[in-house]
Amino acid sequence: MKRMVFFQCCILLLGLFSSLEAKYLDNDSCKECHEKIYDEFQSSMHSKGYFNDVLHRKIADKISMKKYDCATCHMPMANNLREIVTGKARPDKNNKTHTDAISCYFCHTIAYVKKSHRFNLNIKAKQAANYKPTLYGRLENPDHNDKHSSVQNPIYAKKVCTGCHSHKLNENNVTIFHAMEEGQNSENCIKCHMPELEGGSDKINKRARLHHASHKFLGIHDAAFRKKGVDLNITVDHNTLDIMMHNKMEHPLIIQSARAKFLKIELIRGNKVIWQNYKRDPREDTEGYFAASFKAHGKPVIIPYHATAGKVNNLKPDETKVLHYTIPVVQKGDRVIAGLYVQLAKAECASAVNLSDKRLLEPVLIKKVTLKF
Repeated sequence: MKRMVFFQCCILLLGLFSSLEAKYLDNDSCKECHEKIYDEFQSSMHSKGYFNDVLHRKIADKISMKKYDCATCHMPMANNLREIVTGKARPDKNNKTHTDAISCYFCHTIAYVKKSHRFNLNIKAKQAANYKPTLYGRLENPDHNDKHSSVQNPIYAKKVCTGCHSHKLNENNVTIFHAMEEGQNSENCIKCHMPELEGGSDKINKRARLHHASHKFLGIHDAAFRKKGVDLNITVDHNTLDIMMHNKMEHPLIIQSARAKFLKIELIRGNKVIWQNYKRDPREDTEGYFAASFKAHGKPVIIPYHATAGKVNNLKPDETKVLHYTIPVVQKGDRVIAGLYVQLAKAECASAVNLSDKRLLEPVLIKKVTLKF
């Protein structure tokens, strides 16, 4: 009963602040002045939502074909958000407030983030009707234009990422998403995922700014970026192989329950693989397979929305773990190759939602190291 009351309060707050909005500025309207930022955003996962992220849509539909309560973070500017979340309306591909996904306007109108048990709440700024809106950010002496006013807001250095990227507990208080520890703020998120790029954020650049924060929101989809998160090291003593893994990130190795990361280790002699840490499926190596698993009333479930228990094989922020393997005695000329891979949709998840896009199942290399003898 308490959880239901809490959820209803969240919806009430979201509906209240949505109703106070001035005219919505869609993503395309931002392009006129912020063309570079717009192009970066379009390549980011923030631009992906219900209509252009097939895995997300299929998981959401598997949970419910009536309610879309993922909209709180994935369609936050919906002009009928309360109806979308409660099941009185469905996502509409002809509605810009739906198709803009995690839009520019949404991210730049967050007044503050309210901490909460199950998930945090982004509290949007009150915008006066019939006046141009005020957008928030980190710039000193921000520019104004005919579409909006601009204000520096300290939460954009401290708290803005924590509204959606902190944690999510399901209706049974089981953690299904966990990215940030208690006390962490957004500064390191921004430093890592929004690095400074050359050039100002405005096309005209009236203040001659030399840099702007990247709005690509770099992550696992960027080949160069994903190499930076984990260190791998191989050592061999006679017939014992050790793989040292160090998580350099500010968040756990596994955050999203749909994904899996795993080690593929091979001992190669000549042109032949004479030993591997698994035969067919990386899940055979239970220590080297990093993923979350869930149960509902004692039975395994793939989609954790109604799970009553869960666990995850993970690496915490700044954690080092050493995995031990017994291998054939190495000889001169042998090579050991260890690679860390990610599956953007782990096999059981893809099966549960009938995912037809098999590219999401293909292992994507994060990092690879080689030891020669």
